[in-house]
Amino acid sequence: MAWTKGVRIPTNLIVGFLGSGKTTAIGKLINRRPEGQKWSIFINEYGMVSIDQAIVDTGTSDLAVEELGGGCACCTMSYAFQPLLAQFIRRSKPDRLIVEPSGASHPANVIDVLRSPNFSSVIDLRNTICLIDPSDFENERKRETAVFHDQIQVADIVIINWTDKRDRSLIDRCRHWIETFAPPKLLILESSFGEIDPSCLDVDASTLRSATFPEAHSKLATILGDVPMLDVVNTSDESSISANHAKPGVPLRLANNDMEHHACGWIFHVDDIFKRELIFELLESIHPIARLKGIFRCEDGWWSINRAKDTTSYDPSAYRRDSRLEIILDQPSISWLELESRILECLLS
Repeated sequence: MAWTKGVRIPTNLIVGFLGSGKTTAIGKLINRRPEGQKWSIFINEYGMVSIDQAIVDTGTSDLAVEELGGGCACCTMSYAFQPLLAQFIRRSKPDRLIVEPSGASHPANVIDVLRSPNFSSVIDLRNTICLIDPSDFENERKRETAVFHDQIQVADIVIINWTDKRDRSLIDRCRHWIETFAPPKLLILESSFGEIDPSCLDVDASTLRSATFPEAHSKLATILGDVPMLDVVNTSDESSISANHAKPGVPLRLANNDMEHHACGWIFHVDDIFKRELIFELLESIHPIARLKGIFRCEDGWWSINRAKDTTSYDPSAYRRDSRLEIILDQPSISWLELESRILECLLS
């Protein structure tokens, strides 16, 4: 099955706060997609080092992945979001498009772009699905933020995730809170590991849901105006931050921050080989974090680490180009230079 010109592409947004499980959920949806369908996944990551793309991309011809890093598509990276997405659609020609905004993004601004004249003739915007960790609901500071509230507000379907890790009473209180939003959600579901039934993507979503705080993220850059779908250029140039700039034992370090989040990422030369037990023990010891993701070449192969709050997972990785690490904090509690020194101590001599 292949996309043809003139046919609008079924498109879904999958939103949620940092650590809610969006990337894992998308990976599982990919594994359950209808046979023969070509999917395109557009990921916006707050950090500057592309890791989600490496984790999600299975290397198959019927899956295309693009990542916009370095900030939120709704504000700081809005100048690049529209032309990059348009070029990605043109190049990949998918049967379905899934857009994952950054966990810090305000989804209303992203939805406005997808509904704009530049995309409405190409995109058939369907359900917006929000994943929520009940522990974030329990955290009053997070619960009261405008972005967290509006991620729930604009969602057609809400998935209460992490139910295997949270108390039943907390899950029930979170569900009751979601039920107070108006208009009511089409579905409120529960999941333990980000499992989403693919049928949820196409549940009727005709209800218009407006954000309560549409200006929560001020637009620090103006979204480009009329960008022709067929004449856009690709503004993503990962060659500028490629591993070619890293040397063995001398990684490339990229940091960015705003008033709410602090992030730092590293790209290590492909010849750097890590002692797996040492590097993972070090990364597990960092507290507190909002998000930590990494891919490392170790003495026994390539491995990924994925940390969200109090949960860490490890998996073999098919990615082979270089080792990468991205850490996002809610507050500046780590010396990036000191941490880098400790990471390099985990290299095989």
